[in-house]
Amino acid sequence: MKNENNILKWLNNELSEEEVKDLKQSENLETLEKIAFYASQMQAPKMDAQQALDAFKERNLSKKETKVIPLNFKTFMRVAAVLVVMLASSYFLFFNNAKSFETHIAQTQNVTLPDASEVILNAQSTLKYNKKTWKDTRDLELSGEAFFKVSKGQKFTVNTPVGTVQVLGTQFNVKERPNYFEVQCYEGLVAVTYNNKTLKLSKGKSFRVLNETIQVVEDFNAENPSWLQAESSFDKIPLSQVVSELERQYDLNVDYEAVDGSQLFTGAFTHSDKNIALQSITIPLKLSYKIEGRNVTLYNYGK
Repeated sequence: MKNENNILKWLNNELSEEEVKDLKQSENLETLEKIAFYASQMQAPKMDAQQALDAFKERNLSKKETKVIPLNFKTFMRVAAVLVVMLASSYFLFFNNAKSFETHIAQTQNVTLPDASEVILNAQSTLKYNKKTWKDTRDLELSGEAFFKVSKGQKFTVNTPVGTVQVLGTQFNVKERPNYFEVQCYEGLVAVTYNNKTLKLSKGKSFRVLNETIQVVEDFNAENPSWLQAESSFDKIPLSQVVSELERQYDLNVDYEAVDGSQLFTGAFTHSDKNIALQSITIPLKLSYKIEGRNVTLYNYGK
């Protein structure tokens, strides 16, 4: 430590001649000379403070101001709207392959499928299928009632909220309404799946589920369902179901609280005249009716 202090004093010319002599004798003379040389090279340069301040001010003044572009909200919304339209168009062009058909009250619609199969929708019914996958799987979704004329080919499946119907090529009618499910085969062979059980129907056979109970139904010999001729027919069907169909075909509100809605009706009513239709229903059941605009009330004779 003592020698280090003496070396620093020597570099600063603070040693006496006697102390310099002693230092040189205790340290290597060549080493001391190298220390002295490099120390002289490391001296900090002198700075002109005023000159540095002036240079700093001049540099700040010469800086370019940063431009701030304000965001125009209307422009932003226009761009966003364009992007939304482009994205939506791309989706419908490339991804949305669903085809959907819907009928309203007192309306029917004919639909031709990609394989030339034909579907006729009854009132208040919907039909959906995927046109992209149609060649591989002829699957449809039905809510309501429809008559099918299926072209021969691979399996043809009609899915409803209650059961599934599968055929290869035939004619059949599917009716799916609240608390009612019925399949009627008019040609060929139909496989109906309900509650994981499959039943095959041949021409003239029916499968019916009423209030979640499978019904025994007699065979029929009609060539097609009556509603294709603008007439609804029923075979031992509760009045409540008959009234619901009447409302679909005539856009009526029918109040039948004063009568027994569970009594069975066998018969038909026309889709062309509501008074004749009402008479066709009420007379066999010994009922009367009153019409006020779109509202109809059913009641028993003498009430």
